[in-house]
Amino acid sequence: MHSPFRNTVAAIQMNSGMNVSDNLQQASVLLEQAAKQGAALAVLPEMFPLIGQGPGLKAARIRIQEQEGNGPIQDFISALAKRLKIWIIAGTIPIASEDPTRSYAACLVFNEDGKQVARYDKLHLFDAALDTGEVYRESDSTFPGNKIVLVHTPVGKIGLGVCYDLRFPELFRQLQHMGAEIFAVPAAFTVTTGKLHWETLTRAIAIHNFCYVIGAGQHGLHGMGRETYGNSIIISPNGEVLSQLENGIGVLTAQIDLNWLAAKRKEIPAFSHQRIFPDTDLQKVIASPPW
Repeated sequence: MHSPFRNTVAAIQMNSGMNVSDNLQQASVLLEQAAKQGAALAVLPEMFPLIGQGPGLKAARIRIQEQEGNGPIQDFISALAKRLKIWIIAGTIPIASEDPTRSYAACLVFNEDGKQVARYDKLHLFDAALDTGEVYRESDSTFPGNKIVLVHTPVGKIGLGVCYDLRFPELFRQLQHMGAEIFAVPAAFTVTTGKLHWETLTRAIAIHNFCYVIGAGQHGLHGMGRETYGNSIIISPNGEVLSQLENGIGVLTAQIDLNWLAAKRKEIPAFSHQRIFPDTDLQKVIASPPW
């Protein structure tokens, strides 16, 4: 049984830059606010310790990357979680990979004792050339992960995804089949794609999977020509926006009600009706025109 006093979750919206110390201080202030607002768990945005773009970002990521379990960024978040007695889903942190020129975008989860209890490495990397002239080559500096990760927390079972992962619904359906009740999605959406797709995608994965969604984003100008959309959001399994922060930095909170979630899943037992799975043996047909 989940305590009614420990079912508050928070999304942290930041405006990080290229100074790691400043970014960690910003995260600390916002996490303290989340704890004061009663949050049992808070989600930091993607690239919360360091954000920019271009060759300068790649070099900086390699310079600050850490080995899992050892490094000042991880130590800082671990100490905060322990001091504030709050679970922290730590956006993404550059963790060393087998490729010396690229690091993992690792989403690390720390419990209220400051212990790292889960790690998800971003699976899908944003390589795109937008019609605005913006070019992103995330694979130049990031090594892709190869695991789907669900973590048990005091507020529920949380499936982890990061930013561009939202465009791949198969990930979230797999997480739902693994038992997910909540999705945590740290992000740093571009302004261009954010206006078009961010809210629609987060609401869609909530509705498709009858799961809560905690979307924590970066917002504003970050230097090196990078600008992000913000609009951090917490969504109910019905697709309702429970809390949203459009601009600036700040904290948004909402309540997780697993009893209500169970009732909604019972009303429409869609998962028991599903017939198409990744390994389905249903025949696949492509109907071609006669000409």
